[in-house]
Formats: sequence, structure tokens, C-alpha cells
Amino acid sequence: MMYRAAVAKLFVLIILATSGPALAERVQALSMHGAPKYAADFKHLDYVDPEAPKGGTLRLAKTGSFDTLNNNIILGTAAEGLEHLNDRLMQRVWDEPFSMYGLVAREAQVSADRSQITFFLRPEARFHDGRPMTAEDVAFSFDMLRQHGHPVRRRVYGLVKDVAIITPHSIRFTFGPGYDRESVMILAMLPVLPKHYWQGADITKTTLQPPLGSGPYKITAVEPGRRIVYERVRDWWAKDLPIARGLYNFDTISYTYFRDDSVSMQSLMSGGYDLRRENDIGNWTESLQAKPVQEGLLIRSEIAHQRPEWLKAMIYNTRRPLFADIRVRRALSLMFNADWVNTSLYAGELKRLNSSFANSTLAPAATSPSPEEFKILEPWAKDLTPEVFGPAWQPPTGSLRDRQREAIRLLTEAGWRLESQRMVDAQGRPLQFEILLGEARDERIALSFARDLEKIGVFARVRTVDSAQFTGRLDKFDFDMVLFRWINSLSPGNEQLNYWGSAAADMHGSRNYAGVKNPAIDALAGAIAKTTTYDGLINHCRALDRALMQGEYMLPLFYLGRDLVFHTPDIQRPKVTPMYGLVLESWWRDTAATNAKAAD
Repeated sequence: MMYRAAVAKLFVLIILATSGPALAERVQALSMHGAPKYAADFKHLDYVDPEAPKGGTLRLAKTGSFDTLNNNIILGTAAEGLEHLNDRLMQRVWDEPFSMYGLVAREAQVSADRSQITFFLRPEARFHDGRPMTAEDVAFSFDMLRQHGHPVRRRVYGLVKDVAIITPHSIRFTFGPGYDRESVMILAMLPVLPKHYWQGADITKTTLQPPLGSGPYKITAVEPGRRIVYERVRDWWAKDLPIARGLYNFDTISYTYFRDDSVSMQSLMSGGYDLRRENDIGNWTESLQAKPVQEGLLIRSEIAHQRPEWLKAMIYNTRRPLFADIRVRRALSLMFNADWVNTSLYAGELKRLNSSFANSTLAPAATSPSPEEFKILEPWAKDLTPEVFGPAWQPPTGSLRDRQREAIRLLTEAGWRLESQRMVDAQGRPLQFEILLGEARDERIALSFARDLEKIGVFARVRTVDSAQFTGRLDKFDFDMVLFRWINSLSPGNEQLNYWGSAAADMHGSRNYAGVKNPAIDALAGAIAKTTTYDGLINHCRALDRALMQGEYMLPLFYLGRDLVFHTPDIQRPKVTPMYGLVLESWWRDTAATNAKAAD
């Protein structure tokens, strides 16, 4: 009997070991590619000061308004700062392309094929009311956000076919068809919501009632649409964890809302708030003459970073017959007078975009493809322009007059002719189109382009619409050319198919604004999420970039390559800046300097 029982037990163990995906060891960190930077016994992140003092107030500003404190759904305009209310299973760090370290989850266990992940929760994790976080809360959060959360979350969470609560502090998720390497990473960023709170509230609706949280801050004051104040949770359960040491140093953080950015700027100069991230290079250069800057009451910090800059461009809608011909797109782009725009509008401070991953290691070298890139591109040679296999795309050089002659040659080759100072087709129809804008400040760029196009007989109408109209037309691809942008990270993934894939070209609401439909680009974009090494990711990104830029789907504009920050002298930051740039959670206030200033 004992022998048969032992055999039966062994048989069960074999079945359990072989019936599911092979599981790796339990780890404290996950990385999209390669191994995480920090070992299990790390003491703190490199880009923080672990001895940074706690205390003081940080006053910030925001343009616009808000009407909800529920940032879990897409309804309403959420207040700024809500991301610090709820702790996540794992927390992202900013000196690695894409790595997650345990927060609520002490450890994770991922199957070799990344189809399954188990989270082991910290027993000490608590909500602000003192109740422990459990696997029930995790399962509830997942279910709520899968049903009602933001679209990107819903898409990834929808790939999960099974959720199993193993113990009160461990939970397993198993993916079904359609998952990729990034899916477990996105799941690890799940915010843990208190089930006992949200069961008594409606998570599907907007609210101005401060919700129960678990993170480093909680809401202490709200003036709807005008102001919100957060207070540091002094007994936050995670404050001594290595992943949190040196972060969240201000006792109080407030956001004051301004309807107009110029009024916000005036408030900064008069001492109305303490820190501003500046996105307008005009404001930055003009501030040199401002009295608070000259007197040292405001510091101007330029902080270099290594993340890809936004790919801001005037985008051709290749669904339109006019822009289906690459020669037409190339000809029009030659007429953009980038030097004049940069000098006249941006004081020469910006750089011209020459890559969809500009300012990062993912951008290709100016030379011809490396052997690794060539190997990726070669199978698709028939679907790519020959230029892809030469030097990487660079903005046109030479005088505008020389470029004008080349533009006319290309248009003539494409079947157009210059007649009575108008470019017309074989039927005498003029070459004209509309440039759609969503912001008035972009009018200067578009109008400059339109003026130069008139030199070759092309007429572009510039139309600026309100934000609702702009979003509606963008989602429906109802434009000829639009000035907008794409956002990339140092760890791009399946969003590249949403940006450039053929399936997304006819899907309203996708980000394939240019209407790209090319089997080579489908393959190149789709392969990015499947790469297993960071070197492989770099080579695939560079190959895709060559195909996109040489395809002339857009007229790239400019980027800065550094973060611009105004702040008072007593606002301090660590000596080390991570590759992603400014991390405000690591800054602090020198309260001794603040008190001395007040005494004066």
C-alpha cells in the first residue's frame, strides 16, 4: 500500500511538473530584454540621493482643468498627480530601457515562454486605511481595469485566459493566444485597488471624492478644476524599500490650474509656484531677460537625456491619391525651409529630426545599414525603396533654390506640370491640399511651409480647429496633411504595428496616421516585440527606421534633446540623471535654505 501511494504521489508530481509552461525561478525584477541592472540586494537606485531630506512643499502648475479623481477609466479629465495614489505590483525604473522591480509584489515567477506569470505579494503591503493588500485585491483590480480601464490596458488584459488565486498573497495569470514578450511587463504595472472601497463606489464613473489609496501620497484638498493638494504618507508601508529610498521627498505637492499658459508663465515669474517644465523654446529664451532669472530667484536647468524624442511631423495621408506617390511627398518636403523656421521661431535652439527614434541609441547611424541591419532588411528589398540600403535619411541640404528645381523635376516626373505659376495635373486640376492643426502655436510652421510651396505653384490651406474637432478628424483620418506626433520609448514593442502596420491603416482611432500599407514595414514593425536581446531590438528598430524615413511618409520637424526646467534655488536634484531624463520624484526641497530666505 505504501509503495502504491508513493508511486501515485510521484505520478501526480510528474503531471504537475509537465502539464503547464516551464517556470523559471522567482525573481525580484523583470526586464524586457536581458537581465535587470540591479541585483536582489541593491540598496537604492543610482539616480536618487538616499539621504535626501524629507519635507517642504512643492507648488506646481497645470494648464487646463480637471473634473475627476478617478484615473482608472477614460471618462473625464483626471487631475494631475493621481499616479502616486495607488501602488503597483511592480515599479518601473528610469535608468534602464524597460525593467520592473517588485513593489506590492515581492517576487514574480515567469514561464520560459512568458505565457504565465505568478506574483508573490508582500504581507506588509497596506492600503491607507491599514487593511492589507491581498490577491483578492489584485484579482479585483485586474477585472475592473480589464472591463473599464484605458484601451491599452484592456487590450493586454484581454489576452489573459485564466486568473488563479493560489494563496492570500500569491496570484497567477495565464495568457491565451495573441500575447507577446511585453504582455507580462504591462501586467506587472497593474495598480492594486482596494476591493473593499471600490465595491461600495462606482469605478465606472467620474468622481471628485478622494479615493482610498496605498501609495506615497494621498489627497488632502480639492478645488474642482482649479487646485489639488497631496500630502506625503509618513507611515507609507513601502518607504524603506530599496525601490523607494530617496524618492517622494516633498511633504506636500500642490497643482494649481491655469486656463491659459501665458497666465501660468506670469504666475511663475511672480513667485506663484516653484517649478515648471518648459516646452516652449520661446519662453525659455525670453526668460533670460526676466527679472526673477537675472536676480537668481529662478534657476534655469537644462537636463540632457537619452530617451527618444517625440516624432513631431507634418504627416502625409497616403490614403489620399495625391500623396500615394512618393515623388510628390519627396518634392513637397524639399520645400520646407527648416533653417529659417528654426532661426526665426526657435532662436536656432532646436535640432532637425532625422529618425523616428531621434536622440537615442535606437536611431541608425548616418552610414549604410550595418551587416545586422542589412540581414533584417534584405528579404524585403522588393517592397522597399532602394535608398533604404544606402545612407540613413538626412534632412535635405543645399539652397532652397536648388531644392526648388529638384522639387519641380520630381513633380514633373510624377505627371504634374507648371502652368501659369500653378502646378496642375494632366486634366488641369491644381495641386492643392489642406494642413490640419490642433494648436494655434503650430500655425507659424505651417504658414511658412505654405508660403514656400507657392514658389513651385502648390497651394496649401492651413486650418486650425478646436481639440474636439481635431481628435475626431485625426481618429477618422479626415485630413490631407496633419501636424501631430508619435511617442517612442527606449523599449518599443507592439505599438509599432499600431503606428505603421497595414491592419491599423484602416482602423479608425489607430495611430497609423500616414496610412502606411507595406508588407516590409509590417514585418519589420512586428518583429520588434519578438526580439529577445537588446542588441536585437536596436538592430530591428534601426532597420524599421530606415524604411520609414526613406518612405517619406512625413515631413519631420524638430527636437530639443534636453529637458528645460525653471525652479526656485531651494529645489534640489540628485547628481545622477537617468537615461529617461528628469525624475521629479527624486528631487527635494532644501528646507534650511527656505527657512533662511523666509527669515530674511
